[in-house]
Amino acid sequence: MCHTFLEIVYTRYGAATHIVFIFFALATNILVASQLLLGGSAVVTALTGMNVYAAVFLIPTGVCAYVVLGGLRATFLCSPGAMWDLLKHASEVRPVAGNTDGSYLTLKSNDALIFGVIQLCSGMGTVFLDQGYWQRAIASRPKTAVPGYILGGFAWFAIPFGFATTLGLSAVALTDNPAYPTYPNPMTKTQISSGLSAAFGAAALLGKSGSIALLITLFMAVTSSSSSELIAVSSILTFDVYKTYVKPTAAPSELIFVSHVMICFFGLVMAAFACIWNAVGVDLGWLFLVMGLIIGGAVFPAAFTLCWKGQTKFGAIAGCLGGLVAGVTAWLVQAHVQYGELTITSTGGSYPTLAGNVAAVLTGLLLSFSISIIKPDDFDFAITRTINSASPVATPGSEAASESEPREESLDGKEKEGKDQGAVVDELPTELAEDRDMMEDAEVLRDPKGLQRTFYLALILSCVLSFIMDFLIPMPMFFSHYVFSKGFFVGWVVIGFLWVFFAVFTCGILPIAETWQFWRMLYGETIGGKRKSRA
Repeated sequence: MCHTFLEIVYTRYGAATHIVFIFFALATNILVASQLLLGGSAVVTALTGMNVYAAVFLIPTGVCAYVVLGGLRATFLCSPGAMWDLLKHASEVRPVAGNTDGSYLTLKSNDALIFGVIQLCSGMGTVFLDQGYWQRAIASRPKTAVPGYILGGFAWFAIPFGFATTLGLSAVALTDNPAYPTYPNPMTKTQISSGLSAAFGAAALLGKSGSIALLITLFMAVTSSSSSELIAVSSILTFDVYKTYVKPTAAPSELIFVSHVMICFFGLVMAAFACIWNAVGVDLGWLFLVMGLIIGGAVFPAAFTLCWKGQTKFGAIAGCLGGLVAGVTAWLVQAHVQYGELTITSTGGSYPTLAGNVAAVLTGLLLSFSISIIKPDDFDFAITRTINSASPVATPGSEAASESEPREESLDGKEKEGKDQGAVVDELPTELAEDRDMMEDAEVLRDPKGLQRTFYLALILSCVLSFIMDFLIPMPMFFSHYVFSKGFFVGWVVIGFLWVFFAVFTCGILPIAETWQFWRMLYGETIGGKRKSRA
C-alpha cells in the first residue's frame, strides 16, 4: 500500500516526473499553510491586539506539539427579516459595483462570478495536489471511502455557506452601528482581503463573547487544518524524499523519527513563509487568488496519472511545467496591460488572477493530453498494488523471530497453554474485528469490477453535484438579475441553518453511531469490569 499519491507517480513514471510532482505538491502545501497562518494571525491580531508575528509562530508551535504528541442584537439574532432590512439599507448607502442595483441580496455579481472561476481552479489544485486529501483516502477503507467523501463534501459546504450567511452578512449589515470595530468607517479593502469580515461581524453582533467564540472556532479550525498540512508534508519528505532518494532501506522506526523531525521542520517553514508574506504586504486574499495559477498546471496531469492509462511521462511533465509558465505569463501580462505596472495591488486584481488561473489549468490539460495522445502509454494499474509490498528478503526482525522459536517450543506445555489461552481471551474481540475488516478490504481489492463500479459511482455523483452547486442553482439567478425578496431571503437563511445542523449530525453524531459497538465494549471493559471486581 502506498503512503502518498507521489509514490504512484514514481512507480509509473520514474524519478524525473516524481521530482516535478514533489515540487507542485510541496508548493500546494506551503501555499495552503501560508493562507491558514496569514488568515488566522490576522484575526487573532484584530481581536486580541497580539503582535502579528507572535501570532504567526504561536499557531504552528501549538499545532506541532498537538500533532507529534497525538436590544439590537436580540432582534437581529432572532429575525432574518431584520437582517434583510439592514442589508437593503446598506445597498443604498454603499452599493456594490457590478451587482444588480448595487445590492448585497443578489447572486448577480460580476466580481463573485470571477471569484467563483478562480475558486474552481485553485480548488481543483488543492484537491488533486494536496497530500492531505490523499492521506485520508489512503487511510479509508475501500468500501467506505466514496460515501465518506460525498458526505464530507456536503458537510464541508455548511462552513462557507453558514459563515457567509451569518457573520459575513452581519459585517455588512452592522457597519453603521456604533458597536462595529471600524465605526463610523466601513472596512477597508485590505481588512476584507485579510479575512477580517467574520471577526468584525462577531464583535459587532455579540461583543466580547462573540470575539471569544470566534477565537475558539478559529483555533480549532486552524489546528485541524494545519495538522493536516504538517502530516502531509511530513509524509512527502519522509517517504518520497528520504526513503526514495536518501535511504531506501530505512527501518520503520527510523521513518517514524524522520517524520516527527519533518513535522517540526515544516512548522518552522510555514511560519517563516507567513512572516515573509506579511512583511512584503501579501495577505490572505492575494495568496488565495494567486495559488491556482501556480499549481493549476499539475491538476489534469495528476488526475490522468491515476485515472488514464494512456498518459505518458513527457505528457505529465509538459502539462505541469507548461501550465505553470502559461499561468504566470498570462497573470503578469494581464496585470501590466490593465494597470500599467506590476505591484502587489495590480497582480492581485480579479482579471489578472482569472487569466492566470484559467491559462494554467487549460494549458496543463491541453499539453498533457495532446502529447500523450500522439503515442499513448498502456500502463497496467495492477502494478500499483505492489507499492511497498513486503520483501521476501530476511530482516533483523525475522531473524530474531526465527531464533526465538526453539526457545518458545521448550516452554512447559501447561504453562504455554495457559499463556496462550489468556492471550486469546484478552485479544479475541479486537483481533476478530480487525481480521474481519482486513478480510473485507482484501475481498474488495480482489474485485476489480467492484472497484470500477465504485469509481463510476464517485464520478457520476461528483459531476452531478458539481453541476447542481456550480451551475444549476447560481447561474439562473445570476442571469435573471434576481434580487432576494424578504421571504426568499428568510428561506435562504433557513436552508443555511438546516445545512449546518446536517453537518453537525454528519461530523459529530454519525461517527459515534457508527462506532457504537466499540463504545459499548469500552464501557464493558472499564466501568463494567470495575463493578464486577467490586462485587
